Amino acid sequence: MQKYKSRPHLYGLMAEFDSPETLREASQRVSDQGYRCMDAYTPFPVEGMKKPFRLNHKPVSLLTLIGGLIGGLGGFYMQHWIEAVDYPMNIGGRPWDSFPSFIPVTFELTVLGASLFAFIGMLALNGLPRPYHPVFHVPRFALASRDRFFLCIESVDPLFEYSRTREFLQNLGAKGVFDVPY
Repeated sequence: MQKYKSRPHLYGLMAEFDSPETLREASQRVSDQGYRCMDAYTPFPVEGMKKPFRLNHKPVSLLTLIGGLIGGLGGFYMQHWIEAVDYPMNIGGRPWDSFPSFIPVTFELTVLGASLFAFIGMLALNGLPRPYHPVFHVPRFALASRDRFFLCIESVDPLFEYSRTREFLQNLGAKGVFDVPY
């Protein structure tokens, strides 16, 4: 369990900025300072925000491959078991396990498995669905979808100390620094 250094009822501190450039510079300085548990909220994508947040590649493509292989192999062996093991029928002298006839179902189940694994994996890796987030308690956060830019440092960060972090965010040129309660 994560221990809080101060204010256990506090999710973090949120700073408000006027422009994407100031947010980008502030997030880089926060990252350089050593903070890792932080997030930015913007009304549109901001170029250059990937580096300070150290966004890692999510393994959705690997999950999609695994789902496709499971679906394809499962479909193929299901047909083989039905045709050659469970209920073999020799009609017209054809072999019991005619592999070329298995291709359409195998392909369809490969696509189905891959798409299901990709969809469910994407939702799980993004932590969705999330109908509630503590940042919604900050009244000015409604401007994040209009024309303001926000940077939130979470209280679970190892470097988080309330007074020091608040002062650091104010020195970054923030228009305001707000407590984010749970």
